[in-house]
Amino acid sequence: MGNEGVAAVEKALSLLDCFKPGAEALPLAALAQLSGMHKTTVYRLMNSLERMNYVVRSETGMYSLGPRVLYLGKLYEQSFHLASLVEPILHKLASETRESASYYVIDNGQRLCLFRAEPSEGLRETRLPGTSFPLDDAAISQVLRFWGLREHLFDTPPSLPLFTSGARDQHTAGFATPVFGEGDTFKAALSLTGVRSRLDAARTSGALDRLQLDAASELSRKLGASAAFCEKMYGA
Repeated sequence: MGNEGVAAVEKALSLLDCFKPGAEALPLAALAQLSGMHKTTVYRLMNSLERMNYVVRSETGMYSLGPRVLYLGKLYEQSFHLASLVEPILHKLASETRESASYYVIDNGQRLCLFRAEPSEGLRETRLPGTSFPLDDAAISQVLRFWGLREHLFDTPPSLPLFTSGARDQHTAGFATPVFGEGDTFKAALSLTGVRSRLDAARTSGALDRLQLDAASELSRKLGASAAFCEKMYGA
């Protein structure tokens, strides 16, 4: 696959680069001069950016950066802080279990793999961070739907970790446990996924249960959940 890009997108983003300290608000003429584009082109692109809240236009015709830029900046900032907390625990869990450990959140009605750690050896179920799947009946989705979306999947809170085998495809299985944060509020699903035959055996023996529960408890505490809540959710 090539890397040609889309000219219109690049032009629109280059207009955002025109805003700098001391030039927080710019008229159309200045944007055209700074970008080297014709005023008509700049006007059309700025209209699109305005509709998407990346820029705002004042009554005097001055443009400035919009709230969507702030949102993305905060999200970028938080992702580094969150990664520093989540990724070490995922790597430790993947190393201990020799399975793939992931951190899933709800995004636009789907489950999004935000962070992922793979075991260093052996047959594994590979997934890239940033991959999305529908909210199906797999253990990961059940966690997100029950604790995140408050769907009535169970009459009482189920035993942890949840487990499903062959729910998404016939070759894989997975464990999933909810992760909580400040105020004991739900944050994400911590999962272990791998080859179905291997995880089916682990489910029967219970070999991986405690490791995942401990990882979920540790991560929840780091994200701000109370010790008493974590003891209640995950046990000793």
